[in-house]
Amino acid sequence: MRYSKLENKPRIFKSLTGLTPPAFLELLEKFIYAYEESERKREEKRKTPRRRQRGGGRKATIGTMADKLLFILFYFRFYPTQEALGFFFGFGQPQANEWVHRLTQVLNTALGYDQQLPARHPADVEQILAECPGLEFIIDGTERPIQRPKNQKRQKEYYSGKKKRHTVKNIVISEKSSGKVKALGSTCEGKKHDKLAADEEQYRFPEGSNIWKDTGFQGYEPPNTTTHQPRKKPKGGELTQEEKDQNRKISQERIYVEHSIGGVKVFRIIRDIFRNHKPHYDDLVMETACGLHNLRVDYRYAA
Repeated sequence: MRYSKLENKPRIFKSLTGLTPPAFLELLEKFIYAYEESERKREEKRKTPRRRQRGGGRKATIGTMADKLLFILFYFRFYPTQEALGFFFGFGQPQANEWVHRLTQVLNTALGYDQQLPARHPADVEQILAECPGLEFIIDGTERPIQRPKNQKRQKEYYSGKKKRHTVKNIVISEKSSGKVKALGSTCEGKKHDKLAADEEQYRFPEGSNIWKDTGFQGYEPPNTTTHQPRKKPKGGELTQEEKDQNRKISQERIYVEHSIGGVKVFRIIRDIFRNHKPHYDDLVMETACGLHNLRVDYRYAA
């Protein structure tokens, strides 16, 4: 699979990468810079001097920078096994594994250069959210399936009673008007309650923010904000018609975060059972997929 064979087939190109050709080309500029920076750092870490000049010897299995970006986007979009991935690009599983881990970090860095990544630290979150017109946000927890851990203790920690499987979880804060993911919490065990996970992040919202949340965040009330949450049916009682109507309105507002999470899960590396075992890679791919979703949103509004 090569970029030169796909660049003039926009529908197929978007199906294979999740991006339109113009979005791909914008990202490619940042990707080239990020890759060169990554190579420079690799050179600095070398413990022995080079025996040949950079670029000498056997040619890279993925030749052009456009093909490298195509490779990692295809991996995120379809999440094939590394054997299958190598087959599509003309090499074996060991090379596929090496390229996957090298280029995921490069892609993440490129999205950072393009200012598409969600904020991760509390101080950054408040600053990023303050730049959003309207100050209307939706907070939610999203779970991703993982393989069953071999360690019995980890099995209990990561088993989600809600999903009836082993999962990891992230707290997501989306801007209501655009659907962009503005903040992303740390990847934690799926068993953890949404409110507890949000409390541990210690988010600070700009004064006057409106926050839509579901009942999983019962009791989550950031200072100087107004929160909107559906009312729970009282034990042994019923909701009034007015309360039901209000719940319906809140649910209609919260559907925007489902659209945001659905946009992130266009990339099957987020939706399918996660198979990679490299430490912190599950967190890296979630952050990167959110950045790709934000880039897609930019081009959706530009269309």
